[in-house]
This record gives sequence, structure tokens and C-alpha cells, in this order.
Amino acid sequence: MSFDIHVRRRLGANHLAIDIASSSAIVGLFGPSGAGKSSLLNMVAGLLRPDEGRVAIAGGTLFDSAVGVDLPIAQRHCGYIFQDLRLFPHMSVRRNLIYGRRHSGGSALDMPAIVDMLGIGDLLERRPYSLSGGEAQRVAIGRALLANPHFLLMDEPLTGLDQGLKDQILELIRKLHAATSIPILYVSHDRAELEALGADLVSIRPSKTGDGAGL
Repeated sequence: MSFDIHVRRRLGANHLAIDIASSSAIVGLFGPSGAGKSSLLNMVAGLLRPDEGRVAIAGGTLFDSAVGVDLPIAQRHCGYIFQDLRLFPHMSVRRNLIYGRRHSGGSALDMPAIVDMLGIGDLLERRPYSLSGGEAQRVAIGRALLANPHFLLMDEPLTGLDQGLKDQILELIRKLHAATSIPILYVSHDRAELEALGADLVSIRPSKTGDGAGL
């Protein structure tokens, strides 16, 4: 099972209840703003603790309230690509990538191969402020991959890009997934974007009653 996620968490006046059991390597989460999509990613990453439930990815249990399992963030081996990318502005592209490799916790993917696959070889000495949206996105993906993650979390990674760049990055993500087979949990408000990735779709919606989403 690629994703076995069953969590409950109160978020202000709302109650997030998610049940995902999918053997697909890409699961797409969509729904309105404030529904809890990013909160779910944070629970998987270990940044937010569920009130109860279980989170297991690719056979590895990250959280299980019934038996007291709650792995620290560093032991979850998660590659997290945030909406705002969070590249280090004082570092060159090369140093941003090296930072990812330094935190791999073991044998990482080969940096020259990742640079070549992403087409960012000519960006290595530049700083993030000088990159276009599409270039910065490629660098963020590269840094996440070089951390040797067991899975990837992508939170609205194409926000702000025009349709042409979105199509390019979606094709890149498809190629990377084919090359690495890393499970991906991908958040978007755009259902067509998720369908283009061939993801199993999960609709996330806010609830006052405890009803949530499932797959």
C-alpha cells in the first residue's frame, strides 16, 4: 500500500477526518482554501500531530496513536516542496542543492544526474532571486530529491506559474516519478492538474460534523 492514512484532527471550528487507502504512487488532494489540505501534509511530515489515527507510507508507519508511534520529523525521510519553495536566498543554486544532499541521511540520488534531468546546470551559480518561477520550482524539486526522501509532499507547487510553465513542470514531475518511483502526495486546488499527473483523487472539504474525505 503506497498510502494508508486515517487521521482525525480538530482545526478551529472544523474537524478534519481523512481516510486514504491507495496503492497508487501518486495521490492528489484538492478542495477549497481552508479545507485542511496543507494541514494533512503537515501531519504526514510530522509538523502537526493528529488527534488520533494512523499514517503509513510505502509500508512504513510514521504515526499510530493506537500503539504510541510518532516518528520525529528527521526520521520520516520526507521531501517537502512548499508553495513558497523556501529556497535559501543567501545561497547559490549549487549550495541549495548541496544542502539537500547533506541532509540525505544516507546514499542520496546522484547530484549530476538530478541536475541534468531537471535541466538546471546553467543555473548553479545563480541566487534564487534571479530565477524565474519555473527555474526556482526545478531547483526546489532537485533539493528535495537530493535529500534521498522516502516520499514527496507537494503543496500547490505550481501556484503563480502560467499554463505553459505548469505543463512543463507537470511533465517533469511525471518523468521524475517514472525514474525514481517515489510516492507523491500532491495538493492542488486544480483538479485538472491532478488528473494530468494520473493521481488518485481525494476531495478535501471542511466539516463541522467529522465527515471528511476518503479514497
